[in-house]
Amino acid sequence: MVKLARLIDWSVFESRWAEFFPSKTGRPASSPRLIAGLLYLQHTFACSDKDLPWTRVENQYWQDFCGETYFQHELPIEHSSMTRWRQHLGEEGVERLPTETIKAACRGKVVKAMSFEKIIIDITVMEKAVAYPTGSRLLERGRQHRVKLARTLAEHAEQIELFYLSIYGPELNFEERLNADLKQAMGSKVPVRTKAKLRSAVVQHMTEVEQSPERVKAFFKDKHVRHAT
Repeated sequence: MVKLARLIDWSVFESRWAEFFPSKTGRPASSPRLIAGLLYLQHTFACSDKDLPWTRVENQYWQDFCGETYFQHELPIEHSSMTRWRQHLGEEGVERLPTETIKAACRGKVVKAMSFEKIIIDITVMEKAVAYPTGSRLLERGRQHRVKLARTLAEHAEQIELFYLSIYGPELNFEERLNADLKQAMGSKVPVRTKAKLRSAVVQHMTEVEQSPERVKAFFKDKHVRHAT
């Protein structure tokens, strides 16, 4: 890192980034040399704005990279300043970082100038193997099943008729006819006083309904549920 700091031309940031702060009033802005170093370190080590200044205080190599001559024990800037700097610099200002990185690589003879005569860019797009947490995984699987079902329905769209139902409409649900029939039957019989007897009565009634196709068809004669047939 010490060697890399000597290869980068920091004066470029001092001159180019000074244009983003033309005003001479108010509190002086932080040194462009410091901000450039912090942005390099943040990108390299994947630090958050909040952790970046504190890590810089603890690491002497980071301090040297940011241009310090003597070891510093105080925060160089508040973490919120990084956001404001990026807003001021914009895309044009931040582009100076990769540009100077390439030039530093050339000075250090890491790459040759002829390497930039032809550049091959791979734009292959591959789905990432994202391991979702348990809850998110269930939602993702549900989404995949819905997409698969939607594609299947789209392939047979000419055979499907769409009915729009209200959010709450028990009269549109044919199962409500069966529930009403069951309640009426249970109310007309001798009251049962145990769960076992109630269960036995319900099973007996449902068996009778199952064995009577005409009774089942009657549930669908209402105009509100005729679409289910």
